[in-house]
Amino acid sequence: MSIFAKIQAIWREDTLLRRVVKNSGHLLNGNLIAAALGFVQGILAVRLIGITDWGLVTTVITFASNINRLLTFRMSEVVVKRLGEALPLGKKLEAAAAVKAAMLSEAATSIVAYLVLVVLTPWAANTFAKNLQTGPLFLLYGLILLTNLVAESSTGVLQAQRRFDWIARINILQSLFTAGMILYAFLAGRGIYEVVFAYVLGKSINGIGLAVLAVRELNHTLGASWWKTPLRSLPEKRSMFTFMLNTNFIGTVNLFTRDNIPLYLAALLSTTQVGYFKLAQSLINLILLPLDPLIWPTYAEISRTVAQKQWDATRQLLRRVSLITASVVLAVGGFLALTGWFLLPLFYGAQALPAYPALLILLIGYGFASIFQWNRPLLLALGKPGYPVIVSLAVGLVELVLIFSLVPRLGYLALAGILSAYFVASIGIIIWRGFNEIKRQSLISA
Repeated sequence: MSIFAKIQAIWREDTLLRRVVKNSGHLLNGNLIAAALGFVQGILAVRLIGITDWGLVTTVITFASNINRLLTFRMSEVVVKRLGEALPLGKKLEAAAAVKAAMLSEAATSIVAYLVLVVLTPWAANTFAKNLQTGPLFLLYGLILLTNLVAESSTGVLQAQRRFDWIARINILQSLFTAGMILYAFLAGRGIYEVVFAYVLGKSINGIGLAVLAVRELNHTLGASWWKTPLRSLPEKRSMFTFMLNTNFIGTVNLFTRDNIPLYLAALLSTTQVGYFKLAQSLINLILLPLDPLIWPTYAEISRTVAQKQWDATRQLLRRVSLITASVVLAVGGFLALTGWFLLPLFYGAQALPAYPALLILLIGYGFASIFQWNRPLLLALGKPGYPVIVSLAVGLVELVLIFSLVPRLGYLALAGILSAYFVASIGIIIWRGFNEIKRQSLISA
């Protein structure tokens, strides 16, 4: 039986998998439109401002975003977990207190993050852009920290309530505004400031829109006065705070081992190298596009099956999600490997051809990560949020040593290879521990 025939047979018999894919479908529809718009606007931006300035835009966006990631908690995961536990049992006061605590914490840390960004902007402009005159670009994009005060918590509310269609619509709306602004800049022959402002506009629409929809859903589910719920109504505050710290710590580890890659390139080499790396990632997004929407619906269903100690259902769900993702990775990844040398110059001009070798190398790491994208959500559901942190930190330290010792001499292709090796090693270890933990807990349950 072929892999596609096997998928069809599984689809007919597995209602849990169909629910995951249905919820993912809402996000996928939104992502398809957003990705198409993003792909076109990326082409227009590169052809308007060139590879070097495109690398500068990437550096600015990465720096501001990572300041936020460093200082704020990944509240979407916290909210999904607490609402997933409280609402099925009718504990509305507990659910309201959890959301209120999450939103207040996120808003406070977002404001602090913006103030830190303002203080660090001169250093960032000098270190990464090699030009103090680019400081206003960092401050301009940093405004998204204020317009996305409770974006993570709001996303968690909508995910927990399976309002994935609403998240998709907001994603489409922000993409339309961003693409429209970049199209204007391209036709009017404007410059890098208009390109950065386009992304600020889109991210602001996303943050504000998510907050409005989350409040609407909370009013409907918990009542219009949910926000007046005293925080003392929240039980197990210590466990919630511990979970927040763990999710923030893994976010911090990912920041230094994965999300900071453009900044390392900018500091060690140049924004031109950042531009090549970003172009390679833009094609790899064709793999991530249909698979990213699976992550949070899968996490929601894993959390439910684990909470109900349905271990066979959990294992079956993981195997079948991996089968689907593997078929996508092999199909799209193979296509990119064969045609990337032609697509990059076609879309972005002859200046983009040096990005092709990086594309081939990154396909290995991102392909592996995409097939097993459930690795960390599984450990979260199993109550082992610290294990992925330890693994990612240990493997990440080796990665950073290799980056700072090899990349200055060997260039951005060495960095692509190191990043791919990091994905394979860290995720492989986490998967091994996840299945061992399922086996252990299933024996205890039996």
